[in-house]
Amino acid sequence: MSWTRRPRAVLAVCVLLLTGPAGCGFADARPPERERGAPPAAPVGELLDDTDGEGRRYREAAAENAPEVGIEVQPGTGGDWDIRLSVRNFRFSPPGTPATARSGRGLAYLYLDGGLITRLRGPGHRLAARLVPRGTHHVTVRLHADDGTVWAVAGEPVENTADITVSEPEPEPEPEPEPGAAEGPGADAAHRPG
Repeated sequence: MSWTRRPRAVLAVCVLLLTGPAGCGFADARPPERERGAPPAAPVGELLDDTDGEGRRYREAAAENAPEVGIEVQPGTGGDWDIRLSVRNFRFSPPGTPATARSGRGLAYLYLDGGLITRLRGPGHRLAARLVPRGTHHVTVRLHADDGTVWAVAGEPVENTADITVSEPEPEPEPEPEPGAAEGPGADAAHRPG
C-alpha cells in the first residue's frame, strides 16, 4: 500500500510548487508596479512657460528646500581663474544620469558674459585666461535639472553672478644703469682723466 501513497504525495507537492506562490499571497510574487502598467512617477516641479536665453524652460521648485548656488572667482596661476561653487539643497548628478528631473539634482551651467562656457558636474572649474580678455566680465552659474530645464524659484532662475576685472599687466620698469657704467660708444674717452 505504501506505493499508492507515494505518487499522491509527489503529486500534492508538485501542485503546491506550481500554485503556491500565486495562491499564497507572497508579496514577492507580484511584478513591480512599473511592469503592471502603473504610470511613471509624477514630474518634479511645475514647468513654466518662461525660458532662459537658449530656450530652456524653467522648472519651478518649491520655495521650501529650494536649491541655491553661490559662486566665488579667484585669480589662479598663469592668468587663469579658479571658480568655486557652493550649493545648498542641491546635488550634482554624475555623468550618465538619465535625463529626468529629480528634486534638488542636476548640473550647473557656467556662462561668461551670457555665453555658455561649460556644464559642471562638480563644484570647481578653472577658467582659461584666453577666454577672459582685458575688461570687466560677468561669470554666471545657473542650476539645471538633468532633463535640461532650469531650476527656478518664484519664476526666477536659480543662479548667481560674480564680476571679474582683467587689467593690462603693468609694464616692467626699465633697469636703471649702474653708477659709473658706460653710456654708449666713446663714453670711456669722455670720462678719462686728462
